[in-house]
Amino acid sequence: MLRRLIDTLFNRSARLRASAEANEAGILAWQSGNRPAAEAHFRAALASRPDYAAACSNLGMVLVETGRLDEGHSLLLRAVELDPMHAGARINLANTLYIDGRLDESLTHFRAARMIAPGSSEVMLNIVRPLMDACAWDDVEEFVRQTVRTHEEHPAHAWSGGLLPFVSQLLPLPGALRRRIADEQAAWLIREWGGLRPGLQAVMTGHDTRRFRIGYLSRDFRNNAVGHLTAAMFGLHDRNRFEVTAYSFGPDDGSDWRRRIEAGCEHFRDLRDTDPVAAARRIADDGIDVLVDFGGHTGGSRPEILALRPAPLQINWLGYPGTFGKGLADYLIADRIALPAELEPEYAEAVIRMPDCYQVNDHEQAVDTVPIRRADAGLPESGFVFCAFNQTFKIDREVFSAWMRILLRVHGSVLWLLGTSQTAAGALRQSAETAGIDPARLVFAPSLPKSAHLARHALADLFLDTWTVNGGTTVSDALWAGLPVLVCPGNRFVTRVSASLVTAAGLPEFVAGSTAEYERLAVELALAPWSLAQARVQLARSRSTSSLFDTPRFVRSLERAFEAIIVRQRQGLRAENIDLSPL
Repeated sequence: MLRRLIDTLFNRSARLRASAEANEAGILAWQSGNRPAAEAHFRAALASRPDYAAACSNLGMVLVETGRLDEGHSLLLRAVELDPMHAGARINLANTLYIDGRLDESLTHFRAARMIAPGSSEVMLNIVRPLMDACAWDDVEEFVRQTVRTHEEHPAHAWSGGLLPFVSQLLPLPGALRRRIADEQAAWLIREWGGLRPGLQAVMTGHDTRRFRIGYLSRDFRNNAVGHLTAAMFGLHDRNRFEVTAYSFGPDDGSDWRRRIEAGCEHFRDLRDTDPVAAARRIADDGIDVLVDFGGHTGGSRPEILALRPAPLQINWLGYPGTFGKGLADYLIADRIALPAELEPEYAEAVIRMPDCYQVNDHEQAVDTVPIRRADAGLPESGFVFCAFNQTFKIDREVFSAWMRILLRVHGSVLWLLGTSQTAAGALRQSAETAGIDPARLVFAPSLPKSAHLARHALADLFLDTWTVNGGTTVSDALWAGLPVLVCPGNRFVTRVSASLVTAAGLPEFVAGSTAEYERLAVELALAPWSLAQARVQLARSRSTSSLFDTPRFVRSLERAFEAIIVRQRQGLRAENIDLSPL
């Protein structure tokens, strides 16, 4: 009897040990980008111990990352059921729900994780962006205060890992803090991955006479903001001088944007199931001269590939609003308005300044021509319609308070917002009521296909941009649809994008010099419809004449930038700022 008990305990201990070892092996494979191996190890861990919550959660995340969302979500739910007090499993489930657009459910599990592990930096690292989406301004503002205080009072190692570089760009933090966070992340990536790169980096020579090889790296070659902006660009490159390859590690959504991008590139490499080292080797083997990365530190991107340095020149452009950090990219593409000289210390990269606006746009975007009435969109037939279609994470207390003061001064006006979660909509309605505004004056627009979404802009009178984080694609969409946009630039790249867009569209008078001027202009424009009518005429003209929507011209300037940096590289010169003159 005693012998059987000892054998049972021994076998159980062996199974637990084997399961733990398999789980650790899975984590190592996962961190190295080898998802198939990670999946096999996590399944082995569960085979030895079916009630192992950590392995169940890890396997669920790997499946989510490989596109098997339903199975992955089921495993994450199972992990939380197995161990409701496992904070990591809660965070994984919450992140998956958040990515799936289920913010309200996501916050339930994030808040449970915060109760399980109060004060955990991992919880706050993950929850701050969903809190911004939910317009939970008290929590976000307290997080900013704590982050700034920690930055001021403690050495870098105490705080640099406590905030993702991307989230740091969205918060009103000191520029030096944002730069340090990016540099720390870049240094970690280079330590972890740089040692794997020997033999990868190609070397350009001065006598190389082949076409310049340009690679574009992204997970967003699809129905996505980056896809919307770039769809027409790839096919406009001069094929006599440039060979264009897209490297995609995101899903193929079957959209028109995906098909257009694939058709516009000479080569389209699908790297979804390729680990970072193999992806970098593919890029190096293709002899890419300039690798342009659209993602940086945004969720789902692969900065590990940049850390492996598969190309002699690497560029940060379009999809990430800040520096990648020292060593990941040589150049950043910007313009004189979005990134003036005084902001350069916040960037590790040398700056390529485009002659007009740094943002490319699609000059072939379709706008529905089916007539639409205000009643169809839930808007009042009369009265002024202020439109603010930016995502809710860009709406903070200061911006929303300004909007409410504008509504108070423009009687009968409404604020037309993009549809959002119940939590965020409830928070905004409550804030409106506190400000003395009937919550019914907030109208939320449901999601529509892009061409229909562009068409409904005609129902609004003026677009009000956010200023802690500007609209990017959202603002250029409004301008393309003929809707004037009022902006208020700040002292960061993400707060100056809209000023660049509006100026390039020919409406510099819609750039306010302060928040007070922003409010004054909004009210004056609402009371002077002839001014807006003139602006609409200008925007109608802009679609065919302005630099903002002249995609072929933009591509010619971009090619001049590529040529300039390649020539410098071949001459053995280091990266330095380049200001392109207008064509």
